[in-house]
Amino acid sequence: MISKYTYGEPFNTEATVKFVEPSFSGIKYLKFSGNEFVLDLLENDIVYGLGEQIRGINKRGWKYVNWNYDNPHHHEDTNSLYGSHNFLIVRSSNLFGVFFDYPGKITFDIGYTDRSKMIIHPATTDLDVYLIDGTSEKDIVKQFRELIGMSYVPPMWAFGYGQSRWGYKNEDDVRTVALKYEEAGIPLDSIYLDIDYMERYKDFTVNLDRFRDMKGLATEMKAKGVHLVPIIDAGVKIEPGYDVYEEGVRKGYFCKNEAGEDFVGAVWPGKVHFPDFLTPEARAWFGSKYEVLTSLGIDGFWNDMNEPAIFYSEDLLEDAINKIGELNNGNMGIDEFFAMTDMIGGLNGNEAYYDKFYHCIDGKMVKHSDVHNLYGFNMTRSANEALNLIEPDRRTLFFSRSSYIGAHRYGGIWQGDNKSWWSHILQAMQQLPALNMAGFMFVGADTGGFGCDTTEDLMLRWLQYSMFTPLFRNHSCNGTRFQELYQFKTVEAMKNMIDIRYRLIPYLYSEFLKATFGNEMMFRPIGFDYPDDRDALNVDDQLFLGNELMIAPIYKQNANGRYVYLPEEMMLVRMNSANEICTEIMPKGHHYIDVSLYELVFFIRSGKSIPMCDAASHTSELDFDTITMVGYGSSRYVLYKDDGISSDLSKTLEKIEYKN
Repeated sequence: MISKYTYGEPFNTEATVKFVEPSFSGIKYLKFSGNEFVLDLLENDIVYGLGEQIRGINKRGWKYVNWNYDNPHHHEDTNSLYGSHNFLIVRSSNLFGVFFDYPGKITFDIGYTDRSKMIIHPATTDLDVYLIDGTSEKDIVKQFRELIGMSYVPPMWAFGYGQSRWGYKNEDDVRTVALKYEEAGIPLDSIYLDIDYMERYKDFTVNLDRFRDMKGLATEMKAKGVHLVPIIDAGVKIEPGYDVYEEGVRKGYFCKNEAGEDFVGAVWPGKVHFPDFLTPEARAWFGSKYEVLTSLGIDGFWNDMNEPAIFYSEDLLEDAINKIGELNNGNMGIDEFFAMTDMIGGLNGNEAYYDKFYHCIDGKMVKHSDVHNLYGFNMTRSANEALNLIEPDRRTLFFSRSSYIGAHRYGGIWQGDNKSWWSHILQAMQQLPALNMAGFMFVGADTGGFGCDTTEDLMLRWLQYSMFTPLFRNHSCNGTRFQELYQFKTVEAMKNMIDIRYRLIPYLYSEFLKATFGNEMMFRPIGFDYPDDRDALNVDDQLFLGNELMIAPIYKQNANGRYVYLPEEMMLVRMNSANEICTEIMPKGHHYIDVSLYELVFFIRSGKSIPMCDAASHTSELDFDTITMVGYGSSRYVLYKDDGISSDLSKTLEKIEYKN
């Protein structure tokens, strides 16, 4: 049962799609005092949720600030990342879920100040709070997902392996990547284009010196089974003669400053304006521009810098330069030096910027900071809604860096600018259940790590984790070690992992569709299925995937195995290559599992089996007629599949039963 409580005058975020009659009684379970919501916590209570946030599956013990932020430092002391997903499930004397539908800054102090209390503090008390009673965590998630609407489904080719790097600067770079993968025999479905393909970082342009014939290149790649996926950024470069800039100014589609002039920030191109994505007219206008690239044969996009990221504003930059001049006395001491570095570091993403521009909504000027967390959501919505008009019969790949609950209906997300750190495998995995809870199903991390230099063993272990996530993309930062799989001496072992991924796609795609249509989670903490098993509730480095699998990745350097907890008898599956499968039945309990660097290990639940097809070079070549079952005998599996591209999934959806 869902109860709704309204405080003040909430902004309509459009996060929900189902009407709930407001309750005028006091909010259940939580104490509302002043501008805070407080819950007393017992020592063994568990708090799940908050989507894309740091730390473990159980959110006890830290202070989280949901304020969408361009933050490449995903450290344990981080408070904010790119998305704000204000949904929690509390396992206490009362099991309940709660969604704080609030688009501004909101702090979740979950036992940080006082371990026995959870304190939720929105910047203002203009919000809707939805409280969900249910029989289990899975029941609460299902109710919440029905409240917020069905999740986005990408084309099936998006489940293939993708190669990306900030630094593919021209057509020859792209051709080289495709050729090297082909020569190595490693399956590949997409190559991503970062900001280098643009003309001076201008949205919806192509640098013709570097990419002389983008349409020809896209056609050439598609003939090889490879899709090009370019980046689109939120800021529009201020440049006379640039049609997107001039049209946006002329028609009033950009956010304004207090004086009613177009607000000026700075990102990759230097000075930019920001489209007012919270207005339908600006959304439709910006979205229509994607046709510039779809007309060249592009059928996938990733939206970036849409928190929105702001490197500096003119006034704060000028102020910083002047103060640095004052500090530089010819013999700068430690106090002056740190003052200078703090000042420079404080320019990027300074919260003061977001108080200085406004959205025009229904004729009313709304300060951006009051609705900040909705910006990326509505940029993705802009693209999705427009492409449904431009390409009405087929699905387009969309995913975004910034998001709010509701954006899950329009696209997926990637988990941002992580680093080539072992701990970031675990962090990425621990975010999956909370993101699924919030409706985000098409999710994945930058495999191998975006920042820093990866290592061969880290890449292998990361592949063994990422092969189970819907979005499977290897992405790295300009200036770091090249981490295309063919760059490593263990390329054959890496090829084996990608081959296994393609064998698993029928199962992964099927479970994705089931979870989407059923408003359920594809990835779950094992305690969700075993709520009375204290050992299961304490596990935060294993996940159930669908109804058949459990994954337990290796995320420590030089580890040749790991401990796992099996809450039931399971079948251990070892794969060194696509065609080498060894299985072993293991009893319920705690086990140490040996896992060599070159093998994949996962578990099939008792009495279950999964479909696996032959490996292929591209998803378009997968042959579902080659499906065989792996798992327990006398088991059944119902496979969901469609044509992988039609916008109306129901027209081609099939449910096929397989027996083992």
